[in-house]
Amino acid sequence: MGPRDTLLAGFAKQLGHPRGRAGQAVVRLLNNVNRGPVTGAVEALEIRHGETALDVGFGGGLGLDLLLRATEGGTVHGAEISETALARARRTFPKNLAAGRLVLHQAGMAELPLGDGSIDAALTVNTVYFIPELVPAFAEVARVLADGGRFVVGIGDPAMMRNMPFTSHGFRLRPPEEIEKALEDAGLALRRHDRLGDGPRAFHLLVTGR
Repeated sequence: MGPRDTLLAGFAKQLGHPRGRAGQAVVRLLNNVNRGPVTGAVEALEIRHGETALDVGFGGGLGLDLLLRATEGGTVHGAEISETALARARRTFPKNLAAGRLVLHQAGMAELPLGDGSIDAALTVNTVYFIPELVPAFAEVARVLADGGRFVVGIGDPAMMRNMPFTSHGFRLRPPEEIEKALEDAGLALRRHDRLGDGPRAFHLLVTGR
């Protein structure tokens, strides 16, 4: 592997699991590049005040901030495997953590430390590329969703993403139809397939529920 590929592979690995000083820069970057998709995902959840929400793989914490605003009077859970991302969230939201409005968990989607039916609305954006088996992970989200709960999965268009130089290093780029089937197999009914933007650069929001 040449120097360029080594650099790209390192960047791809950091996107999947930010670590150390390089990871600190990556989680800051994620807030900028994911702003549109994360905002769209939160809006698609149609959250009501007082609800309990979950962001799986929250990265830089933008989704946590938007969910805290949307759930006024409710509780937000953030699940993240990266200690670097968790540390940033602890520094960013100390008052919400102290008040119990925000609860952080070091956990991946397939093993959420939450009770059955405890979540009204959940989202995950740009994470499924790093999950080997989707159905068990989505089934875990279905377990923690309350009756009538909503779950939004945000993904970039796979055809567009294949042209990015770093996605050949460990990314699993699945077509939306494959992800929709995995959601349905996990017990989550597809309600809408929204698109942010037009053409091959469009971002996909798969809106599901119980």
